[in-house]
Amino acid sequence: MSPVEAGIAGIILLLVLFFLRMPIAFAMAFVGMIGFGYIVTWSAGTSILARDFFGQFYSYSLSAITMFVLMGSFAFVSGIGDRLYKAAYSLVGDMRGGLGIATIMGCAGFAAICGSTSATAATMGRIVLPEMRKYGYDDGLATGTVASAGTLGILIPPSTVFIVYGFLTEQSIGKLFVAGVFPGLILAILFSLTVYLICRINPKMGPRGEKIAWREKLKALTQLSEALLLFALVIGGLFLGWFSPVEAGGIGAAGALIIGLLRRSVTWPKFVEFTKDGLRTATMIICLITGAMIFGRFMAVTTIPFIIADWVEGLPLPPVAIMGVIVLIFLLGGCFMDAMALITLVVPVIYPVVIRIGFDPILFGVIIVLMANLGVITPPVGVNVYVIKAISPNTPLEKIFKGTMPFLAAILITTILVIVFPQIALFLTEYAKY
Repeated sequence: MSPVEAGIAGIILLLVLFFLRMPIAFAMAFVGMIGFGYIVTWSAGTSILARDFFGQFYSYSLSAITMFVLMGSFAFVSGIGDRLYKAAYSLVGDMRGGLGIATIMGCAGFAAICGSTSATAATMGRIVLPEMRKYGYDDGLATGTVASAGTLGILIPPSTVFIVYGFLTEQSIGKLFVAGVFPGLILAILFSLTVYLICRINPKMGPRGEKIAWREKLKALTQLSEALLLFALVIGGLFLGWFSPVEAGGIGAAGALIIGLLRRSVTWPKFVEFTKDGLRTATMIICLITGAMIFGRFMAVTTIPFIIADWVEGLPLPPVAIMGVIVLIFLLGGCFMDAMALITLVVPVIYPVVIRIGFDPILFGVIIVLMANLGVITPPVGVNVYVIKAISPNTPLEKIFKGTMPFLAAILITTILVIVFPQIALFLTEYAKY
């Protein structure tokens, strides 16, 4: 077989292994090793397998993932998410659809100290779903709101997906983080507008909460101080160049842990449990990156990415239309594959195309994360929907998926705005030091 034919055969084998439920990271590593060995030499194939696995787990820069994942774990056990929601509820709970809007605000706040979409959805879901049922919210709207708002966890920095993308493409983590700030805020506003309009059209979907005095609203702002302090310290420090992404994650994790200790919400058993959970998640992500890198080396020697880049560059289409095709690929892929796995698999192939057509790599990173947001709430693999299903087992799965549908429009509108007006994402990146 020629290298191109070997590459096509490798892609087919990879899809077969996915359907056989082989872990995605190991499937990519296995196919990459076999394919690279077939085209180059078998000793070279086994060599890259050993070298890349050792190299990634030994990598200092990748330890940023571990630090930010631990930061999210410690923030959860410290009760920061609960306090964020209570503050948001005090501010907007007495509006029409106020509990839904408070949920979105709480998710946006927790996203600023978490970096994981499923962790954000799980944390807020446990807090808000009982409250929404108490006030008579429609189950589809309640569960759909939490699942969709959880996607803010990977757009508003810090974000594990931005770290993975930055590592795969050798882009600045600090610039990627600050590029996600305003698209994340726009998406949160559009999510809130979606809930408001749904409840405006059909008031029974989301009744008003109890009337809250202005004094209570102002007092609730103090509940935001911990999250704001952590966010300012971590993202502000990165933006100003005070410390590296790894140091920022370490400081954030330590800060979240100190808050929990001061509030006496972190006990030794909880510390051990959540540290284990965080390390398990970080290890999974690093394995995905390693598998994708080995598979990417195989793809490079097949020359398929370069053939695709030449073909796309020759299309009689403007760069924006080509980007639309790439967005469609990610949209369809996200329906059938976990967001992190899709990014680690497809980015190494698509990235050369993006650079060839002249798109900014930081802007492309934001677009990729927005597409990942779609993937985690679309059937049949919408991870956030299954997270909410676990929290609310009596709600039918199809009802949760149906509840997320109105929020897909908000994500697509945000994506279009970012593509048409790139400065929404890029104007802060000019000042980022790291």
